[in-house]
Amino acid sequence: MKVQVEKKPESVSTLKIELPAEEVSKEWDTIANSFARFAKIPGYRPGKAPRAVIDKRFRKEIQDEVTKKLVSKSYREAIEQKKLRVASLTNLEDVQFGEDKSMRFQATVVTAPEFKLPDYKNIPVQLPDMKVSEEEIDATIERLRDQTADFVDVPERSAQMEDFAVIDFEGTIDGKPISEVAPNASKNLHGGKKFWLRLAPDNFLPKFCEQIVGQKKDEMRTVTVDFSADFLVKELAGKQASYNVTLREIKEKVLPAVDDAFAAKLLPGKSLSDLRHQIEHDLEHEKEHQVERAKEEQIIKYLHEKTKFDVPPPLLRNEMKRALAELVQRNRARGVPDEMLKEKEKDLIETAAGVAHHRLKTNFILERIAEQEKAEVTREDVDLRIHQEAQRYNISSDKMRKELEEHDGLNALAEQILLAKTLDFLKANVSVQPVSEEQKK
Repeated sequence: MKVQVEKKPESVSTLKIELPAEEVSKEWDTIANSFARFAKIPGYRPGKAPRAVIDKRFRKEIQDEVTKKLVSKSYREAIEQKKLRVASLTNLEDVQFGEDKSMRFQATVVTAPEFKLPDYKNIPVQLPDMKVSEEEIDATIERLRDQTADFVDVPERSAQMEDFAVIDFEGTIDGKPISEVAPNASKNLHGGKKFWLRLAPDNFLPKFCEQIVGQKKDEMRTVTVDFSADFLVKELAGKQASYNVTLREIKEKVLPAVDDAFAAKLLPGKSLSDLRHQIEHDLEHEKEHQVERAKEEQIIKYLHEKTKFDVPPPLLRNEMKRALAELVQRNRARGVPDEMLKEKEKDLIETAAGVAHHRLKTNFILERIAEQEKAEVTREDVDLRIHQEAQRYNISSDKMRKELEEHDGLNALAEQILLAKTLDFLKANVSVQPVSEEQKK
């Protein structure tokens, strides 16, 4: 097999691959003989047609089968022969057959960057304290009290800070409803019915809560809001709005007492002491995850700082598109309107570019370490991950495997497993450094 490599800009290479006639002829004969056994050709009994007739009649079909059999195989052999680190196969094209049954084709690839790995064993890391303090348990109990608080009506007095006000309100600008001035803005900017609002400085709209203080049940007030010049909704930026606000209910947040009855509501049949033990256990488990995240972050940071190379631009462009799509989807899920996303397009693109570069550089380094350590992904590894993903989406493992196969997802899954294995190897070989008292503070 002859292989010529033509290097091009942006880490792209074109491989011109030529297979010898003997190899192609051998595969051609095997496939043609298979056609000959089953072909029905007028004037000949099944399996008795001459090879020349078979070759002429089924030339295209035989070529297609030969191409399927040999192109992928010879491409892999060419990569190995030239010792190329291929990050991405862009195209397999221009397949040609010679009169002597030789075969030529081109493969366009993006090659992985060349770089020297740093010493990746015993990477120094500093880890957070695993010990759970009484103060942390107390803070968790306070959060639980807040989550299980009662809201008691207090109609006999006026609203005050830290109350929850249930209001009907409608906003206008120059007498025109905000729903018409800025139809794509959040509905909460337009107004609402039975809207729950915690009265606190700087909560909700500028100076809105402060103007509710002192209002009584069923009283109606006009609240004035001055939107800043850089307000996200451009139709409202720099303008003054008036809101007619009717106070329907005043509710005071009442926290439960910290006693056995409180504990029993959260853990039926358990005491306050039991609750504190459970919280301590949960916090320990959470701290274990924090330690793992801290290891990963410091390992990746160390490897990035110690390794210098340029990420291939074609891969960076593709990864940036994917990262941008993820950012947009995540913001839409949070309720950010498309109009606002369009205004922030430049920031989103810059963020996506940073995410893409960091992700690709991390993957290149981890893949090289995996190669160095001869890490492998077994069939059992893939089966286990498919089973886990199937449980996550509440479908059968067979269906999950079929979906992955249909969308060429098995290779990507195997790559994820390999990177995770490599990261686990690095985490198991870190050098834990002491944390100074100043850093602890």
